[in-house]
Amino acid sequence: MSSASTLVPTALPADWRDFLALTKPRVMTLVVFTGLCGLLAAPVTIHPVLGFTAILCIALGAGAAGALNQWYESDIDAVMKRTARRPLPAGRMDRQSALHFGVGLAAFSVILMYFAINLVAAAILAVSILFYVFVYTIWLKRRTPQNIVIGGAAGAFPPMIGWAAATGDVTLMPVLLFALIFLWTPPHFWALALFVKTDYANAGVPMLPVVAGERNTRIQIGLYTLPMAAAAVLPWWLGLTGNLYGVSAVLLSAVFLGLAAHVALRNSGADDAMLPEKRLFKYSILYLFLMFAAVAADRWFA
Repeated sequence: MSSASTLVPTALPADWRDFLALTKPRVMTLVVFTGLCGLLAAPVTIHPVLGFTAILCIALGAGAAGALNQWYESDIDAVMKRTARRPLPAGRMDRQSALHFGVGLAAFSVILMYFAINLVAAAILAVSILFYVFVYTIWLKRRTPQNIVIGGAAGAFPPMIGWAAATGDVTLMPVLLFALIFLWTPPHFWALALFVKTDYANAGVPMLPVVAGERNTRIQIGLYTLPMAAAAVLPWWLGLTGNLYGVSAVLLSAVFLGLAAHVALRNSGADDAMLPEKRLFKYSILYLFLMFAAVAADRWFA
């Protein structure tokens, strides 16, 4: 054996933890929770086994979308600090394995949803996966700073899927829940983008802070928070929920508005640590969890 060959490192084979990492489990947690709350908020009680199956399908579908996203974006992930240790850029898995895993998981989730639950839920699940992969990941993300505005629809489908799994149809309430997540997504991700702007710039991703600057991004965060707060309160105003949800929506959205206003009115570079942006980002995750918990609690306990 030549000395040159002994210097070539042997890639470690992927194990179950790498396949789990492909599914973006932290992102999946929020997806599964909003889907579960959509199912629990529905006016029809679903059998626990079928309910579990529906949520499992949502989780598998979300995992499939995450895997296919990482398959396509392995080049971007390799140059971003927060993603460089993912299985593909770290060299623990080849792209073909990630592709096969993602496609297989997507197909299985949709087929299981169709045969175990109903066609409507399966169709929405399929649309959500295809939207995330083809519209957001492949078409929008590298082309426009509006990537997260339009692409945010991909993460807004789970409560509609959960509702459709229980009822077999889609009415105004799940559409409003979809709208809440859709409008929540830009301020949530732009807050993150403000303090990882360098990562996106190095990767050539045209996130809003990279192409429009921090000042414009902060203003957009403030502006998008206004319709988001309105969408949060709208189900209560229309009489679709009770006071438990309504009071929760008003109070939680008021805090969100306050944090977003702080970010929007702050001078660029006033705080190198970007503490207001980090506070808004962290609160935005808590906000969505609590809002959807209130949706479910209002249905069962109010």
